[in-house]
Amino acid sequence: MPPCMGEADRFSLDALRHIHKQLDDDNDGGIEVNESVEFIIEDMKQQQTNKHSNLHREDQHITVEELWRSWKTSEVHNWTVDDTVQWLKDSVELPQYEKNFRDFRLTGNTLPRIAANEPSFMSMQLKILDQRHKQKLNLKALDAVLFGPPLRPQHNWMKDFVLMVSIVIGVGGCWFAYVQNKSSKVHISQMMKDLESLQNAEQSLLDLQSRLEKAQEENRTVAVEKQNLEQKMRDEITGAKKEAHRLRELREGAECELSRLKYAEEELVQVRKALKRAEKEMQTERSVPEALQKWLQLTHEVEVQYYNIKKQSAEFQLCVAKDEAEKIKKKRGSVFGTLHVAHSSSLDEVDHKILEAK
Repeated sequence: MPPCMGEADRFSLDALRHIHKQLDDDNDGGIEVNESVEFIIEDMKQQQTNKHSNLHREDQHITVEELWRSWKTSEVHNWTVDDTVQWLKDSVELPQYEKNFRDFRLTGNTLPRIAANEPSFMSMQLKILDQRHKQKLNLKALDAVLFGPPLRPQHNWMKDFVLMVSIVIGVGGCWFAYVQNKSSKVHISQMMKDLESLQNAEQSLLDLQSRLEKAQEENRTVAVEKQNLEQKMRDEITGAKKEAHRLRELREGAECELSRLKYAEEELVQVRKALKRAEKEMQTERSVPEALQKWLQLTHEVEVQYYNIKKQSAEFQLCVAKDEAEKIKKKRGSVFGTLHVAHSSSLDEVDHKILEAK
């Protein structure tokens, strides 16, 4: 056996003897190619049968001494503590044991003890109690000790390209959604302002209707008062005429000239009063002729009917615009809803309905 340089080498050599015994099924003192392939497939659960070439190279019968010399010249044997910890995290994928490795100052020269699965070393010194973790460490250490350091996977540039394209598309999509959302908010804000102005116009329309109804009521009251006044004036004129006729009869039947003069003066006074009332009546009738009043009344009724029709149409358009606005508000709950609102013609339709209502 080759001389050992220290305690660490002695432990490593004992571990390599144990590993050699595992591979040497026929106990002839050497590891053949078929034994290596069988060990890789059955014990290490791997299908990469070409790995045996890293172990055998041109040697078809590996003894313990040859295995030891091969180990002493391998890259894994010269690993530092940092290299071993990096292997633990990247290849074994058990970073929770980093502190254990560093506390023990575990180097590459100690890996054969893990590959040999020494119970006391794994449990007592490295404090690894989970059986699944022990098995995983054992297989990874066997791979490193027998076949060299794990090959680093080639950098996949296609994945990087796909990732970059995905990032660009994602950023572009977010920017597009932001712009569309902002544009939609501006459009909807303008639409709400138009809707508010339409509501103000509706209130103004109601106020105008109230004033119009009040004016119509006042007009009816004035018309009734005018008719009563005209009837009263006609009654007074008729009474004055009767009184003048009575006085004229009294004057004609009077025997005394003085009495006739007195009755004539009274008749003249009554006639003058009747004349003044008649003049007032003529002025009243002249100011607003009856035929003109009828035409004005007819025109007013036609205008009121036209106004009512326009009002009903405006109210209907307002209701439709309000319903559409409420639907648009509900659709703005998500980014897709905002995009749908921005690309649909609903906003233009609501604007058109608001303009029609105005």
